[in-house]
Amino acid sequence: MFEISYKAARVNAELRQADVAAALSVDRGTVIRWENGLSKVGKEKERRLRELYRLPDDVAFRSSKKQD
Repeated sequence: MFEISYKAARVNAELRQADVAAALSVDRGTVIRWENGLSKVGKEKERRLRELYRLPDDVAFRSSKKQD
C-alpha cells in the first residue's frame, strides 16, 4: 500500500486549497485542518478526495503533521 499526505496529493493534482474546498463544499479552513492533521476526514469526503486527486483506492492518506 502506498501512502501520500493530503497536501502532497492536492499539490500533485495541481489544485489549490480553495479549489478542493469548493469541490467538496467545505470551508478552506477545513482543508487546511485536514492537511495538518487537526481534523479527521470522513469516509465520504475521503472518497471524493480520491476522485478529485485521481488516486486509486489502495492509496492511504496521511496528514502532513509530524508524528511524535
